Amino acid sequence: MRLQAVRQGGSLTAATARNNASVSASDKGQRFREVVLPHLADALAFARWLTGSPDDAEDVVQEACIRALAGIENYAGGNARAWLLAIVRNTCFTWLAKHRPKSLVLAGDAAALAEMGELESESVAEPTPESQLIAKSDAQALAATIAELPNPFREVLILRDINGLSYREIAAMGAVPIGTVMSRLSRARNFLAARIGNTR
Repeated sequence: MRLQAVRQGGSLTAATARNNASVSASDKGQRFREVVLPHLADALAFARWLTGSPDDAEDVVQEACIRALAGIENYAGGNARAWLLAIVRNTCFTWLAKHRPKSLVLAGDAAALAEMGELESESVAEPTPESQLIAKSDAQALAATIAELPNPFREVLILRDINGLSYREIAAMGAVPIGTVMSRLSRARNFLAARIGNTR
């Protein structure tokens, strides 16, 4: 009689654990949808800038989403986009170390970056053909110049000027002092200004 009660209790405990696990998985999926999905476009754009390839960026973001889902319980609130971009950044560096030779300079595909810059610079108003040509040329020049930046400077420039993260968020993401972030951003902007100024 006692053995039967223990077995019933054990099966009830196992069933309760299964129900709790399924509820937990459901909550986890819901939290993922709320925290990660609204920022996927930013994650993909950031990965494209870091890898220089739309196809590689998709692989990186897919892996980053798997990591984000696995660690969604550790997300304590705050800026969800900064949290996701930090995961994308770390995933990207891991992916690049695994799939690209160490001697490769991360400069990116200028055509892909120019295309991305063109997409990001589209305006709401209907532009004239002349303004479209000028904008396309400017976007290509800017994308090619950004691709020439060393990775730490490019990364800070993209996170601050394109994704709009704060200095504090960028510093936390890269585990560097805020002064370093500000210095890298200043040097990146000066490099862009000098290079673009020389081409005009």
